[in-house]
Amino acid sequence: MHVAITGAEAVTCLGDADATFAALCAGTDGSEPLRFHDTARIGVTRGYHVQDTTEATEATGTVGSDGTEGTEGTVEGGEASLRAGRWLARCVAGAVRRAGIDPARQRVTVIVGTGLRELRAVERWALDGVPVRRRDLHFDAAVRAVLPGATEVITVSNACSASGHALALAQDLLTAGEADAVVAAGCDAMTASMLTMIGRVADAPTAALQPFQEGRAGVLLGEGAVAMVLQPATAEGIAPLATVLATGLSCDAHHETAPDVAGIVAAMRDAHRRAGVDPRDIGLVLAHGTGTALNDPTEAAALREVFPDTAPGPLVTGVKGAIGHTSGSAALMSLLVAAQALRTGTVPATVGLSEPIPEAAELRLVTGEPAACDARLAQVNAFGFGGVNAVSVIRVDR
Repeated sequence: MHVAITGAEAVTCLGDADATFAALCAGTDGSEPLRFHDTARIGVTRGYHVQDTTEATEATGTVGSDGTEGTEGTVEGGEASLRAGRWLARCVAGAVRRAGIDPARQRVTVIVGTGLRELRAVERWALDGVPVRRRDLHFDAAVRAVLPGATEVITVSNACSASGHALALAQDLLTAGEADAVVAAGCDAMTASMLTMIGRVADAPTAALQPFQEGRAGVLLGEGAVAMVLQPATAEGIAPLATVLATGLSCDAHHETAPDVAGIVAAMRDAHRRAGVDPRDIGLVLAHGTGTALNDPTEAAALREVFPDTAPGPLVTGVKGAIGHTSGSAALMSLLVAAQALRTGTVPATVGLSEPIPEAAELRLVTGEPAACDARLAQVNAFGFGGVNAVSVIRVDR
């Protein structure tokens, strides 16, 4: 079943969904010096922080019933360390409001994809004694603070393609008639342990995330949340932002962290088969594009294999040079940008990319300035550790 996106919202280091897309088109790099962490110890000095806010009441960081937040601040203590959940609640509230759905009259399920859940809160508990309730490590309470009538809230912790898998599950629920609407979402906040992991594998701190760039130095973490309301494309009275034709999945288990061309190609072809499209139909690809030594040439090789005879081939761009690697929310972040690009006819350039790696030389990478695009179909790539891959195909009718 094709499903319609009827409402969406996101929060990144560049702002909400509209502000983020505008900044992407302007070529804005949202990175800044890392906050909250001992940069010398972890070996990472920069990241893509959400400009966080907390509730005025005792700086608890709890979410109001309307999904809004309180006064400005960077307090990281108590419930204020549950940062991912606050952003998630804000995005769910915004997406549901835009879609106009009513949980009192409709069966609405929420599926949240995440890589790290609220791991930062666990670190604060272990290292600083800041208490956290175990049930808050999932996102049921955060979602129900703004959507108390939700039928069910499900957390999927599935590495960096988690929100892509949340999207696939949402499609399945709608196809099976188990829900009238599904909110597919993703969220993640930076953690000391994840930052340390990427810092320990680099010879020196990475200064910039540069997808597909010759001489790239590695990944940097971003954070944020995204949510989109999905309904059957045949539902009455809807005006979709985009239509999700299919999501293809693969789990190649090739290696704990290294990507595999065959596994990625399998997910792409699965997406095309399910969507009923030919590679020649795809006009835009939102790449996973992590700026790492292994992902970029592997992804480029997979794209060359899937799009061999489609000259001039789809435009290819990525968002991580501007907003960082947002972990579990990355798939839906890219999907929302793809929908906005198709709707506006403007594809943002890949921030940080000026000299492509040889493996990507044949791809139509968007560099320097935004590119005009009259395509109706886009492909969105998301790959996770362990070969957990999700590739979606969307259509926008203008």
